[in-house]
Amino acid sequence: MNIAIIVFYVVIIGAMMYFMAIKPQKKEQKRQQELMDSMEIGDYVLTTSGFYGVLIDISDDDVIVEFGNNKNCRISMQKKAIAQVEKPSDSTSAE
Repeated sequence: MNIAIIVFYVVIIGAMMYFMAIKPQKKEQKRQQELMDSMEIGDYVLTTSGFYGVLIDISDDDVIVEFGNNKNCRISMQKKAIAQVEKPSDSTSAE
């Protein structure tokens, strides 16, 4: 009887760990991968350090982001450093 209670608690704690730690982490990894796959040149991005910029080049693991109106302020960084992507709005929309 005592062993059954211990096994029950171990199963309950294991299930709690899965639903509180492992499942949310996998969901976040999937969201991050979808974000990386959706990036295109010309998109507006927010970096994890809080800077806004425009993507000007994308390679396998790295991107080059241009900050501000200064064409000389271009920084190469890893794709993982991009926190948010915003597609440029079409200025040709009909009114």
